Amino acid sequence: MSVTTSQPLADLQSSHDPRDIAINKVGIRRLRYPLTLLQRGAGPTVTAALVNMYVSLDGSFKGTHMSRFVEVLNEFRDALDINNLRTVLARMKEHLEAADAYLELEFPLFFARPAPVTGQVGLQAYDCAITASLDATDHLRTKSTVVVPVTTLCPCSKEISDYGAHNQRSMVTLQWRSRRPIWLEEMIELVESQASCPVFPLLKRPDEKWVTERAYENPKFVEDMVRDLTAKLREDERLTWYRVESENEESIHAHNCFALVEETPER
Repeated sequence: MSVTTSQPLADLQSSHDPRDIAINKVGIRRLRYPLTLLQRGAGPTVTAALVNMYVSLDGSFKGTHMSRFVEVLNEFRDALDINNLRTVLARMKEHLEAADAYLELEFPLFFARPAPVTGQVGLQAYDCAITASLDATDHLRTKSTVVVPVTTLCPCSKEISDYGAHNQRSMVTLQWRSRRPIWLEEMIELVESQASCPVFPLLKRPDEKWVTERAYENPKFVEDMVRDLTAKLREDERLTWYRVESENEESIHAHNCFALVEETPER
């Protein structure tokens, strides 16, 4: 069915707003959309992202044009790449006639993890995010996030017990800004290297024995987790800012344990 109008439809969003109050961010949230990821050693792969898009709005305009955000995404349907966000943000500024543009992507990253003894391979999923903004001077600012599940074993439990020690799954969130792109996989592996033991998607009995003994030999408080990881991050000259959070889903306590370190290193 075709719809025709004898007169142009009113563009209410472009009309004048007498309150003259500028809005920092206005746009769309939680749009699910395909995203191309260039994975280390695996080439480009496609995942599904939750997308948030915003622009700044001058105080003289009543509103923004929400449909234009999706139009911009559709222009990059075959090439929405986390390493090409400047182009997307610049197009948002142009198409929505805005001074500032913001893009937030949340997505799962999968890669193959072999078991430590048997070598059986499973797919491990990690929650990741990229946020980017392009301001009125075309300065690009990006932040990357990985959320990594690990195992931590309680040093106090090990110290005071005649045998055994309690352990738990810990969720470590690492955020960073850097002078040049860093593989998400590289930062995931860095987090896992500082835990009592990584989490694996597929374990047979010989692997479970290895994991149990590895964690027991490498106990970590939540404080140890963030401090040891921070010590490694301080050695990385590529980083201009980072934030490390670790939260233990305690197995014998009614509460979780949490620690955080945030630093802007002087280079």
